[in-house]
Amino acid sequence: MSFYDRMEELYGLPAFTFPAREAATVLPAPDAVAWRINGQPDAVVWRSTVGEPLPEEECWDEAFDRFCAEVDTTRVPALIVGSWDDPLDTDPSQAIESLLAARDRLPALRSLFLGDIVGEEAEISMISQTDVTPLLAGFPALEEFGVRAGEGNSMGEVLRLRFPALRHDALRRLAVQSGGLRADVVRGVGASELPALEHLDLWLGISEYGGDCTVADLEPILYGDRFPRLRHLALRNSEIQDEIAAALASAPVVARLDVLDLSMGTLSDEGAAALLEGQPLTHLKKLDLHHNFLSEPFRQRIRETLEPAGVEVDVDRGDTEPDADDDDTVQRYVAVAE
Repeated sequence: MSFYDRMEELYGLPAFTFPAREAATVLPAPDAVAWRINGQPDAVVWRSTVGEPLPEEECWDEAFDRFCAEVDTTRVPALIVGSWDDPLDTDPSQAIESLLAARDRLPALRSLFLGDIVGEEAEISMISQTDVTPLLAGFPALEEFGVRAGEGNSMGEVLRLRFPALRHDALRRLAVQSGGLRADVVRGVGASELPALEHLDLWLGISEYGGDCTVADLEPILYGDRFPRLRHLALRNSEIQDEIAAALASAPVVARLDVLDLSMGTLSDEGAAALLEGQPLTHLKKLDLHHNFLSEPFRQRIRETLEPAGVEVDVDRGDTEPDADDDDTVQRYVAVAE
C-alpha cells in the first residue's frame, strides 16, 4: 500500500524541487523554501531535431553540484534528498558523502530529510538505505532529521538502514518512516543521547518487511531517561500496536508528553482499553489514534473520557475495514507496509 506522498514542507517551509538541467525556472530565495534535490536519470529534456544526441542523464550528485553553484547555500535552512540514482539497488552513501563534503557551505542547515521517494520510484519496503548517523555527526547544529527506509538489494547485499547509538546535542525532531523497522535501529535510537529531542516519530511496520521490533526494544524510549525534553511521541504504523498501547499504560514517559500518537497501526479495543485503564491521559494536548480497528462504542468511550479534559482526540478509522479469512479470523493491517 502506498500511503506516502512527496513532502510538501519541511522546517515550516514549503518544499521546492530544484529544477532539472535546462529547465527555465525562477529560483526562490535560498532561505524561503526547503530545497528538494532529485537525481533525474529519466527526467530528461527531449530534443525534436533529427540527429541530436540522446538526452543526458543527471545523477543526484550532479544535481547537487548544480544546486551548490546556483544557490547561495550559506542561507539554506532545509534540504530534502529525493530519489538518488537507483534507490532499489543503490543506497544513498554517495549522496551522504556529497552532503558531508559540502558541510562548510551549509552553515545555516537545520533540517534534513533523506529519502523523499514515492511509489512510482520505489515502494517504501524496497528503498535502499545505509548508516545515516554520519549526517548527524557531520551537522552538529541540525535540529531536525528524517529518513524513509526499506531494504534494497544489490549483488546479493542487503542495503538496509542502520542507526548506531550516538550523541547529538541540538536535534529536536527525529523521524524514521518504514514499512518494517528493524529492532537494531529502534535500539540504536533508544540508546542515543539526545538531550534536546522533543519530537520522536517511528513507523515500526510489520515483520513481513523486516519489522522485528518488540516492546522490549522500545523500553529505553518508554522510560525516556535519555530524552528529557520529549513532548511528542509517535510509535505508529505497527502490527503490535495493542502491545505498545498496553506498555504505554504504565510507561514513565507518558506523564511528560503533550502528544501521544499510536496511529496508522492495528490498534483494537483490547489495546485501547489497556491504555485507558492505565495512567491518566487527561494532561495530553492530543491523542492520535487515526487508522485503527476500534469499534464505534469504544471510539465514543475514548472521546467521552478525554475530550471533556480538553484533549484533542483523533479516532477516525479512515478506510480501515478488518479482513476476514475463510475461517473468519480477522486480519488487521498497518497503513504503510509495502
